[in-house]
Amino acid sequence: MIYILNYILFSQWTPFAVFYLTYVPFGLFLTPVSCYFRYDYSGYGQSTGKPTECNTYADIDAAHKCLKEKYGVKDEQLILYGQSVGSGPTLDLASRLPNLRGVVLHSPILSGMRVLYPVKRTYWFDFYMNIDKIGLVNCPVLVIHGTADEVVDCSHGKQLWELCKEKYDPLWISGGGHCNLELYPEFIRHLKKFVLSLGKSKTAANASKKTTAEPDNQSKPSEGGSSDTFELGADLPEVSRNSLDSRLEKSKRSNKPEKSRMSTDRVDRIRRKKGLVW
Repeated sequence: MIYILNYILFSQWTPFAVFYLTYVPFGLFLTPVSCYFRYDYSGYGQSTGKPTECNTYADIDAAHKCLKEKYGVKDEQLILYGQSVGSGPTLDLASRLPNLRGVVLHSPILSGMRVLYPVKRTYWFDFYMNIDKIGLVNCPVLVIHGTADEVVDCSHGKQLWELCKEKYDPLWISGGGHCNLELYPEFIRHLKKFVLSLGKSKTAANASKKTTAEPDNQSKPSEGGSSDTFELGADLPEVSRNSLDSRLEKSKRSNKPEKSRMSTDRVDRIRRKKGLVW
């Protein structure tokens, strides 16, 4: 039985990118015990409904629910991968899940309006407002962007990376465009490195929690409210002191012979001889 460590939920950059998807999953499958999951947006492929921003959020929620309820996937095993527009539903879900394993943003957007116009603030009619959600993501985030992206400027990826809580080394592919980053060797190499690092960082985090928990348990006071020092002091037996009888017994057991003592009659005779007694 193979235990899957990483489940990768992929949100593509366009609903028509079916053939494009074959290369990226192949690269991810090169990493040990990883499983790949993809879904169709509403109104495309096998999905019903209308293609709207809100529906893409509902789509990724449904995919996440399916992974949890049907396949028993925990959030700690799940990596969210969002490319271009797919970074919108990816970050929306990531901002609401505190225990994700990791997030990959591939040529992401700051927001829909910022792709069209260089606005400096978020308006109410903006869409896919990733710039306002990236700060809510609590897991490691990898950002990949091409420096020659003609659709979404590389500054989008760089600004999102600056706003991350847990930054992983980004990958700025020199000369890379919007739809060809997977053709660069460093793309797959860096992606594999990130996925493998998530398992190591998780193990290290659990080990540090265990070591910090041990001294805390030792320093906790007893339930009765008194500290361990006083309890131990009360329970310690009193140091035994030799009684008079025991000391006499020791003197009797001594190997040294007891000195003979003169009788009172003999003492009196000696005193008379020396004129000490009248």
